[in-house]
Amino acid sequence: MLFTTEWLASVFADYKGAAMDGIEIAEVATDSRKKLNKSLFIPLAGENFDGHKYMKDAFDQGAAAALWDKEKDLPEFLPADFPVFFVEDTLTAMQELAKAYREKVGPVVIGVTGSNGKTTTKDIIASVVASSFKTHHTEGNLNNQIGVPLTILSMLPETEVLVTEMGMNHFGEIETLTKIANPDFAVITNIGESHIEYLGSREGIARAKLEIIKGMTKDGYLLIDGDEPLLGQVHQRNNVIKCGFDTGNDVTIKNINISQQSTQFELSDGENYTIPLVGSHHALNASFAITIGELLKITKDNVKQALTGMELTSMRFELMDGKNGSSIINDAYNASPTSMKASINAVKHLGGFRQKVLVLGDVFELGQNSKPLHRSVADSIDESMTAVLTFGEDADEISSAVHKQHPEIDSRHFTSKETLIGTLNTYISEGTLILFKASRGMQFESFVKQVIDPSK
Repeated sequence: MLFTTEWLASVFADYKGAAMDGIEIAEVATDSRKKLNKSLFIPLAGENFDGHKYMKDAFDQGAAAALWDKEKDLPEFLPADFPVFFVEDTLTAMQELAKAYREKVGPVVIGVTGSNGKTTTKDIIASVVASSFKTHHTEGNLNNQIGVPLTILSMLPETEVLVTEMGMNHFGEIETLTKIANPDFAVITNIGESHIEYLGSREGIARAKLEIIKGMTKDGYLLIDGDEPLLGQVHQRNNVIKCGFDTGNDVTIKNINISQQSTQFELSDGENYTIPLVGSHHALNASFAITIGELLKITKDNVKQALTGMELTSMRFELMDGKNGSSIINDAYNASPTSMKASINAVKHLGGFRQKVLVLGDVFELGQNSKPLHRSVADSIDESMTAVLTFGEDADEISSAVHKQHPEIDSRHFTSKETLIGTLNTYISEGTLILFKASRGMQFESFVKQVIDPSK
C-alpha cells in the first residue's frame, strides 16, 4: 500500500464517494490498458488524447479511485461510493500529489540532470546507495513532467533513498521537476548540446540545468562537472562539490586504465575503483556516485562492490557478441555530439581489436547548429578507426569531414539501411569492434539486431 483515499482527501479537498473509508491505494496509474491493482487512476489529457475517455477501462481493470478534471462530466456508470477527487488539471494535480507523497515518505532525494550521462549516472548512484539503504530509482529514463511524478509515486513507503533523473527540452522544466522532488543532492553531469534547438546555446543549456538548484533542500549538496567553465558561476556557492580531471577540483580523477570490459581509475581520496563501463567519461559519472556514497557514510567496500556489480539501463555502451567473432557496442539509446565523441574516444582506448568500425547516425534537436555540430564529431576520429559508416541526413557531415581529414579511413554515407548493412557485413569478422551510436529516433537497434550473434 502506498497510501489511503483518506490521505488523498487531505491533498485534494474536493471529492465525492467513500474517500473517508480509508480505501487502500497500491499504485498510481495513467494507463487504463494495464491491470490496475487497487490503483489511483489519473487520466491525463493532451492534444491528441484524453485519458478521461477510458475511465470505464480503468474501472474494469481494478482502479479503486480516480482524479478527475472538474470541468468534465463524470461517467454515469461509476458507483456512488467510488472515490473521485476533482482537480483543475490532472497533470498538475499528479505533480502536486508526488510532492506531497515525497514529503510523506521523507527519503533522501538525489536528483540527476545534465546533457549526457544522466541515465548511466542515475544507475551508478542507485547501485551505490542500494548497497546500504532501501532505494527507489527512475526506471529507464522516465525523467520528464510525467515520468518524475510517476517515479516518486511508485516508491514504497519504507524507501530511504530516492534517485530521480530529470530531463528537459525547454526552460522551466527542470525547475518544475526539482520543486516536486526537492533533492538533498543534485548532480549536473555535464553541459553538452542536447536540445540546443530550443535553448539557443550551450550557455542557455547550462542555465536550464542549473534550475535544479531552485528546488534543493536548504543544506543540500550540488555536485557538478568541475571541468565545465559554464558551471563556474556556482563554484562559490555553499556545498558545491566539483568532480573532474583537472587538479583544481574537489574530487580529482587520475590514473585511468581502460580495458574491453571496464574502466579503472583513482580518486583524490587515494582509493582505486573499477566500473564495468568503458570510457573515461564513466569515471566522472562514477565519481559523483562515490562522493554521494561518502557523504551518506557508505563504506568504501560497499561502494566498490556496488560499482563492480551494477546493472545498467540497456543500449548504453553495451558490449555484445557479434556475428563471426566480432564485438558490438550497442550505444544506440540516445546521442548528442558530446556523448558521441565520448563513445568514440572510449573505442580508441580499447585494445585487442584488428579493426574498429563506427556506425553513426543523426543527432536530433540541434536546430541551425546541426551541420557544424555533426562535423565536429569528426575531430574525435583518427586513423585508429578502419571505417566510418553514417546513416541519416546530417550524419553525412561526419563521414564527409572524416574523408577530408583522413582519406585512408573508409568513410561512407548511406541513405538505405540495407546498403549500409551490406557494407557492414564485409567488416564483420573476428577481431572487429563495431560501435553503433545515434539519437533514439534513428532506431539503430534495428542495425544491432542484424549483426549480433544469435547463439549468444
